[in-house]
Amino acid sequence: MFHLRTCAAKLRPLTASQTVKTFSQNRPAAARTFQQIRCYSAPVAAEPFLSGTSSNYVEEMYCAWLENPKSVHKSWDIFFRNTNAGAPPGTAYQSPLPLSRGSLAAVAHAQSLVEAQPNVDKLVEDHLAVQSLIRAYQIRGHHVAQLDPLGILDADLDSSVPADIISSTDKLGFYGLDESDLDKVFHLPTTTFIGGQESALPLREIIRRLEMAYCQHIGVEFMFINDLEQCQWIRQKFETPGIMQFTNEEKRTLLARLVRSTRFEEFLQRKWSSEKRFGLEGCEVLIPALKTIIDKSSENGVDYVIMGMPHRGRLNVLANVIRKELEQIFCQFDSKLEAADEVMSILLHGDAAFAGQGIVYETFHLSDLPSYTTHGTVHVVVNNQIGFTTDPRMARSSPYPTDVARVVNAPIFHVNSDDPEAVMYVCKVAAEWRSTFHKDVVVDLVCYRRNGHNEMDEPMFTQPLMYKQIRKQKPVLQKYAELLVSQGVVNQPEYEEEISKYDKICEEAFARSKDEKILHIKHWLDSPWPGFFTLDGQPRSMSCPSTGLTEDILTHIGNVASSVPVENFTIHGGLSRILKTRGEMVKNRTVDWALAEYMAFGSLLKEGIHIRLSGQDVERGTFSHRHHVLHDQNVDKRTCIPMNHLWPNQAPYTVCNSSLSEYGVLGFELGFAMASPNALVLWEAQFGDFHNTAQCIIDQFICPGQAKWVRQNGIVLLLPHGMEGMGPEHSSARPERFLQMCNDDPDVLPDLKEANFDINQLYDCNWVVVNCSTPGNFFHVLRRQILLPFRKPLIIFTPKSLLRHPEARSSFDEMLPGTHFQRVIPEDGPAAQNPENVKRLLFCTGKVYYDLTRERKARDMVGQVAITRIEQLSPFPFDLLLKEVQKYPNAELAWCQEEHKNQGYYDYVKPRLRTTISRAKPVWYAGRDPAAAPATGNKKTHLTELQRLLDTAFDLDVFKNFS
Repeated sequence: MFHLRTCAAKLRPLTASQTVKTFSQNRPAAARTFQQIRCYSAPVAAEPFLSGTSSNYVEEMYCAWLENPKSVHKSWDIFFRNTNAGAPPGTAYQSPLPLSRGSLAAVAHAQSLVEAQPNVDKLVEDHLAVQSLIRAYQIRGHHVAQLDPLGILDADLDSSVPADIISSTDKLGFYGLDESDLDKVFHLPTTTFIGGQESALPLREIIRRLEMAYCQHIGVEFMFINDLEQCQWIRQKFETPGIMQFTNEEKRTLLARLVRSTRFEEFLQRKWSSEKRFGLEGCEVLIPALKTIIDKSSENGVDYVIMGMPHRGRLNVLANVIRKELEQIFCQFDSKLEAADEVMSILLHGDAAFAGQGIVYETFHLSDLPSYTTHGTVHVVVNNQIGFTTDPRMARSSPYPTDVARVVNAPIFHVNSDDPEAVMYVCKVAAEWRSTFHKDVVVDLVCYRRNGHNEMDEPMFTQPLMYKQIRKQKPVLQKYAELLVSQGVVNQPEYEEEISKYDKICEEAFARSKDEKILHIKHWLDSPWPGFFTLDGQPRSMSCPSTGLTEDILTHIGNVASSVPVENFTIHGGLSRILKTRGEMVKNRTVDWALAEYMAFGSLLKEGIHIRLSGQDVERGTFSHRHHVLHDQNVDKRTCIPMNHLWPNQAPYTVCNSSLSEYGVLGFELGFAMASPNALVLWEAQFGDFHNTAQCIIDQFICPGQAKWVRQNGIVLLLPHGMEGMGPEHSSARPERFLQMCNDDPDVLPDLKEANFDINQLYDCNWVVVNCSTPGNFFHVLRRQILLPFRKPLIIFTPKSLLRHPEARSSFDEMLPGTHFQRVIPEDGPAAQNPENVKRLLFCTGKVYYDLTRERKARDMVGQVAITRIEQLSPFPFDLLLKEVQKYPNAELAWCQEEHKNQGYYDYVKPRLRTTISRAKPVWYAGRDPAAAPATGNKKTHLTELQRLLDTAFDLDVFKNFS
């Protein structure tokens, strides 16, 4: 924060150019006239020795000179330059340059005026000082605002008053003013609206109005915003006298909403006193606050609101904002109970989480990115002034929990939650800001928790003084009702009737809840995706059509993928070679990994499926294989996305490089997929292990999405994976983590004769985990993801070296009509021709297959060892693997992986393979030894380990000593 030049002693050395710059930055060009720059005019009575006219004349000359030295006579220019340099008025007219007789006369006239008014310097200093004083309140007034309803802590954790805020008359000296100046009239600058229709006010009134605007129950942080129009907009909303007025009808509505909010919590406390419900006591104003934001946004054209919130107050929000049936909420207590058209998002936060969670910062940084913006999110912080048991002074280093929002120039409105009208006004302004500027805004509701972190908590253990005050604190509903009764807005019987009316609603809903036989999960499951399910919440079918395509479609997509569909567009020479190679593959009816992905995406676009691919460097691809966005080498920022030039009426393709964020970006994509069941939404990690920093999204929302949140989601995670000797950081996508979280039972063999066994397996699982070894199978699994009659998250371990491996190619024949995704790719070589001669059946997945086939060929063991690829690891393909084992009756079974034994797939696959064969044989392991790191950092060691696992895989005697 820069230091303001506020006192008179600091103002004097300002040069004319510096002063002009300051004025110019703070007003539109059209408004820059000396009349508007004038800020001070002493009353005539104060200058009996001089007419007010001459005083104004000197002032106007000086202000005009500040604006443009050439706009005044040369004599005035000399005089003001010398005065600013410190010359006394008696000598300031003297010039080192010869002057004409007329100029000398003008100088003499100027001198006489100045000598007659010896306080001209103070006059100029005072009007600049008043401007600085006004600016100080605009910048720092929130530090002294009365925000804590308990009156204990200052919301900014600092009890001192900033030096430039006038808390007593002796502080006027900071500005070179004193008590005698309080009744002088000052013209107001254009950077304030405190005057209303008046252009000048006494200093005493200026200070009073600034205190009313910035130092009461609302604290406004906005002066860090680097846009003049936005700052002026906020000033007008909070400085204009009398702007925060409510009609009696609005006050009655506010009271009724507070009644609902408060009595709902009291009802739950009476009926379920021993349950944790994370109630709103201490911040009951949240409900009318949210409804105000929604009401105002609706007036401004918003059709839908998407809300994300933590646990505190969720039941009340469900009941009184979302208006979920009360009986549905009540009946769930008896079983067991947190994230097209104009859509607006509202996010609720706790104060400790807002300051402490990195996801908040990451999300803010998405707010203005073209492919991630929500066009303005309203953030509502329920500021309990404590995090669980942690004092805010121990929970953050910044003055406010909301300081992270300053990074994106979001205005921050702090408000005392025990002043409901102030809260309502702030929420209206927040909604209007979002509607006007389409940017984020923060409402900081400074409140308290009446019952501690939850209803079973004892907060007196750790915050005795705070909770002694809370026990004495009158509830906000009672305080506001008493205020409205005293104002004659409502009378006591009307207030009591409002309470009894809502209590009756709750009691009746409670009675009905006893008749609920089932939880209406379908109400939740179907609500975001109308028409996607049957009336009882089930898929409309349990089958999946072929994911193959006609040769014409494949060829057309391939031709576009290998061309530049825009005229006069110059691409990089190296890219020309890549596109040429693609074209040759299309002629040869083959695809590599990148082309298979292109064909899957392109075909879905033809069918009206919007595709969104995001992540770090996805446009080109981390491994320079994708090239979905072409860049003109001669024209800056000119790009071409060939995928959007495939078909006349195709769906749009969005491919967007993300910020260097995994947590925030994956959360954004998850929400996008949740709202769009008929879009294929994919997030690609730059390297598979980068999902580490998004683990919370995976663990909390993607893995348990349907079981925990009653929401289906079809998001796809593309995680590059493979031991390439690149070290421990960019090798493993940690497949063991995803497999460990799969919900199938390793010890139970499902009914393999069940109709649509494979689809039913997919429907029952919590997510799908695959590791494809061929481009064709990758093509099919992407198309299957959207053609299924339901949605499940899809985890794909994508390759690195296979992107360009000459053997990792697929023929068009594997992608034609009638073809499907292969959950298992069986052995199809000599071993399969004479299965009785096979001594060992190796199971593997992904890239290691190519290492194994190369080694098998080198050892001339193609007839003795069969290799079966498991492409879909979860749900586990029990049916197909049983056929494979039965096919090779004399073969021992081994699982081979390139990952370390305690990682990868072994611990997941082994018990399921054993269950498949009724534990008739052991399942041996061929792979790296256990290790703490995902991979070695030494290339030689990597190759030694690889050879060791290959030796184990093809030594037919290696397991005999363990039998």
